[in-house]
Amino acid sequence: MGYARACSVALVGVEGVVVEVQADLEPGVAAFTLVGLPDKSLIESRDRVRAAVVNSGAEWPQKKLTVGLSPASVPKSGSGFDLAVACAVLGAAERLDPAAIADVVMIGELGLDGRVRPVRGVLPAVLAAAEAGYQQVVVPEQTAGEAALVPGVSVLGVRSLRQLIAILCDEPVPDEPVDDRGRPDAMLAGLMVPGTGLGAGLASPQGEGHTPDLADVAGQPRPRKALEVAAAGGHHLLFSGPPGAGKTMLAERLSAVLPPLTRQESLEVTAVHSVAGILPPGEPLVSRAPYCAPHHSATMQSLVGGGNGMPRPGAVSLAHRGILFLDEAPEFSGKALDALRQPLESGHVVVARAAGVVRLPARFLMVLAANPCPCGRHSLTGAGCECPPSVVRRYQARLSGPLLDRVDLRVEVEPVDRADLLEQGGRGESTAVVAARVREARTRAAERLAGTPWTTNSEVPGHELRTRLLAAPGALAAAERDLERGILTARGLDRVLRVAWTVADLRGAPRPEDRDIAVALELRTGIQRGAPMEMGAL
Repeated sequence: MGYARACSVALVGVEGVVVEVQADLEPGVAAFTLVGLPDKSLIESRDRVRAAVVNSGAEWPQKKLTVGLSPASVPKSGSGFDLAVACAVLGAAERLDPAAIADVVMIGELGLDGRVRPVRGVLPAVLAAAEAGYQQVVVPEQTAGEAALVPGVSVLGVRSLRQLIAILCDEPVPDEPVDDRGRPDAMLAGLMVPGTGLGAGLASPQGEGHTPDLADVAGQPRPRKALEVAAAGGHHLLFSGPPGAGKTMLAERLSAVLPPLTRQESLEVTAVHSVAGILPPGEPLVSRAPYCAPHHSATMQSLVGGGNGMPRPGAVSLAHRGILFLDEAPEFSGKALDALRQPLESGHVVVARAAGVVRLPARFLMVLAANPCPCGRHSLTGAGCECPPSVVRRYQARLSGPLLDRVDLRVEVEPVDRADLLEQGGRGESTAVVAARVREARTRAAERLAGTPWTTNSEVPGHELRTRLLAAPGALAAAERDLERGILTARGLDRVLRVAWTVADLRGAPRPEDRDIAVALELRTGIQRGAPMEMGAL
């Protein structure tokens, strides 16, 4: 009787569980049994592994073979277990030393010719292996850079099963030919999910090779300042106004204003994108804030996550540590919009399905763009809006009160006049200038919040704002009056305080004063309070 074991990782959402792949050979009729709650793609690995082992020059054992995936209670899916199954079988057949593979985590799909094909989710799988105490990982050669992002783990990238056998047996490593005939690398096909689209990934909002600049936006001093405040504090933002006023242009330029991701944030974002299959080959680490702009026909499952079988990341998770832009927000279904309320508060999504419960990260900056009515001309004087008042009210009510209560900044985008459009009024500040102020404001906030679990003002709980991080004496008088009049809710007062701290950070002030509270109230309620909102006034 022969026995050997290797290790692999089962992904549940973006979290991994180390799985022990056990192979047992017994005398009897040649058969291959796979147990341990595998799905259809994993059951098919029996034929892939057998063909890969034979075509790699090794002998397939003609005995009764049982492969168990432990723990058996965890659902297992995908083809990433192929490499571990093949090595466990070869170890049980004494082609490999069982002791040499017992504590090695192996991730990869096998082709029928023995080549090791890359799979999605390598980074979260290696992170799970490192947390479990494993120090040696074998992955496909194409994803070795992604796996090497995890510190303290020795990564071996292999191109074929015969190469791995030679390395484990101290034999000469054979050379594998590389297809360099100019065609797309078929080995990378498993990393990208068809239909995910560039809009959900890392592509520039304007397309490859183009970097949107705030200087391209004509006029709009108040929306530009709201955009700067949103970037500095991580505050959610609503742009409302007629078509063609520049709402989408402003939202597309927000990602360039945000500071680069920290190392920990980059790992979080890369893990989600790797599982979702939108991580571009050759770019193992995401360093820029992602930009996700789903179409208004998106379903609730595509926004918050779901799908058949084990839930997959949705748009809110793809926008983690970045921007979720909902253009034409009232056109989204009410069910889909209201599903955003919980992740806006908690920073994560818990999706429950029959196949399991998955917790996905979803700490994003939401930007909404909305027209005042179906035709978009309701707020324009003499524009000929023919929408009845009941239609206008019903259209604006599609953004529910509980959802809008979670939006810190609500700004009316006015039509651009001729002087601004033809640049007679001068160009506005560039992205580089605004981004520098945003970085300084975030640095001040990070220094103030050092030693706490929060890094931006939008994450600070209201209790801390009212007890420890206090505003200047008498600065909250206007906000308290609005609370008594019902203009603000208790949540709204906390969000006004958060925005006021961000405004104070942009000014370089040690704490918010009455002018900062006035700016925050004006940005939230839209009521003119005489606050200085011109460019550079803060």
